[in-house]
Amino acid sequence: MPADLAVIGLGSLGLPLAQAAVAAGIPTVGYRTGPDHGSLSAAELRRMLSGGFRQPAGPAELGGGPPPVIGPPTSRCGLGGLDLGQVEAAARTLAERLRPHTTVILESPVHPGTTEEFLRPLLEEGSGLRAGRDFHLAYSPSRVDPGNRDFTPANTPKVIGGLTPACTESAATFYGRLTDKVVRARGPREAETVQLLETNYRHVNIALVNEMAALCHDLGVDLWDVIRCAETKPFGFQAFRPGPGVGGHAAAQDVTGPAGRGLRMVELAQQVNSRMPRYVVKRAATLLNEHGKSARGARVLLLGVTYKPDVADLQSSPAPEIAIRLRELGAAVSYHDPHMPSWSVLDRPVPRAEALYEAAADADLTILLQHHRTYDLQGLSVKAQLLLDTRGATPTGAAHRL
Repeated sequence: MPADLAVIGLGSLGLPLAQAAVAAGIPTVGYRTGPDHGSLSAAELRRMLSGGFRQPAGPAELGGGPPPVIGPPTSRCGLGGLDLGQVEAAARTLAERLRPHTTVILESPVHPGTTEEFLRPLLEEGSGLRAGRDFHLAYSPSRVDPGNRDFTPANTPKVIGGLTPACTESAATFYGRLTDKVVRARGPREAETVQLLETNYRHVNIALVNEMAALCHDLGVDLWDVIRCAETKPFGFQAFRPGPGVGGHAAAQDVTGPAGRGLRMVELAQQVNSRMPRYVVKRAATLLNEHGKSARGARVLLLGVTYKPDVADLQSSPAPEIAIRLRELGAAVSYHDPHMPSWSVLDRPVPRAEALYEAAADADLTILLQHHRTYDLQGLSVKAQLLLDTRGATPTGAAHRL
């Protein structure tokens, strides 16, 4: 069966896109570009294979006609920079096989201007073709939210910005097979900046409530009750909730413009959010002291070490730093996570608690870092000697909240 889509990069962005395409009945080829973070269960892989998904041994099929979507991960490097190594590798691989009239779409998180100034020259030099004339080129910010059962690729609007109006329409035709709504941006720079705004909006608002968490603790105010009341306002407010740190694949981006002007709010948000693991450890040590125990020698159980509920992904999770800092205080750290059968921090395995309730009863302190659906927090709050809830998920009065 000939493919109608080639996804280059099967990580946290490309793999969900490939899954959505197969579910929509689109035969898809997937090509790995490096150590991707995406993962599939055996059942999910069987469903994709039966739906027309293929992983070729080589890149020969990438330029055979189907629209290629480039979506390998990008990570932060330096001060606000992004590592585009996998994007470059994908572009060079594709360029050698690019044919006229192909539509190429980039979905990786990038700085504004990357599609035109970085990707376009690579494709043109490697193929001898010209973007906008011989092939279509567009950018579409990924809006993947792993584990979200309410918003899927099918009902999440897709933003598209093409190099030319024809590029935009060609990309829109393809995405129209995947989603209910396509939103046309003025161009690729605008579409790239949509991704920048959406990502930084999340980080800045999480930073605000993280600072509010520390302030409200000092004031003796229940922040979770404050948020519950504030979110009843039907305008001008969107509820965000604090936590032990900010994880995931979409790192905040502090982009410096031509005038040397960066995003000061984003820089500050990064500072605030990066301090949260230290704050959690400080709260943990204080709680132990208040109950006549020292952090040195204390048995501390971490519940949920992934970056997101019900997702087996550790990308940028705050859990490793929290474990490291607790160990530095002399605590004996163990963990439980239904999605992580094993876990190592700095190449040192962390003991896994097999019997959850017994482990919570045995630990001097249990810290909820991620609220997975399988956790019975009411039962855990009864069993645990001391419970610190960093997610505000336990019933009121059942635990010490962040």
